[in-house]
Amino acid sequence: MRRERLNDRFLQLSSVLDPDRPPRSDKVSILGDAARLLMQLKTEAEQLKESNEKLEETIKELKVEKNELRDEKTKLKADKERLEQQLKAMSPPPPAFMPHPMALHPAAASANAAFVAQQPQASSKAAAPYNAFPRMTMWQWLPPTVLDTTQDTKLWSPNA
Repeated sequence: MRRERLNDRFLQLSSVLDPDRPPRSDKVSILGDAARLLMQLKTEAEQLKESNEKLEETIKELKVEKNELRDEKTKLKADKERLEQQLKAMSPPPPAFMPHPMALHPAAASANAAFVAQQPQASSKAAAPYNAFPRMTMWQWLPPTVLDTTQDTKLWSPNA
């Protein structure tokens, strides 16, 4: 019975080692295949352990790098906020009225002076003309959609 159990175990081991081959009864070749397979599995397990250790080391390095990047991002945000505050403090408030650049042109200034010279001089200060704004038309700086007059007859009342 003991011999039959050993033979059955050898057949089972043979079918586990090479399931595609028919079962062999040569006990020496079965034991040799089992030893070869065990060595192969042992080598593979060692390689997987080494690979796992390398991956864990890489994970640790990436975590350190992630934390460094997070700290750098926080510092950059703080620097950005500080610079924006400095920029706000340094920038002058927007002017209430900024004349068009054409108003500063010498030709426009002379036209404005000629217009002022033609006006009758009033005795009160309230009637004094405002010289900073040129006496010139501003339609050339309006967008074309505002200047479109094709729909005027439909949109305006007949009395207009």
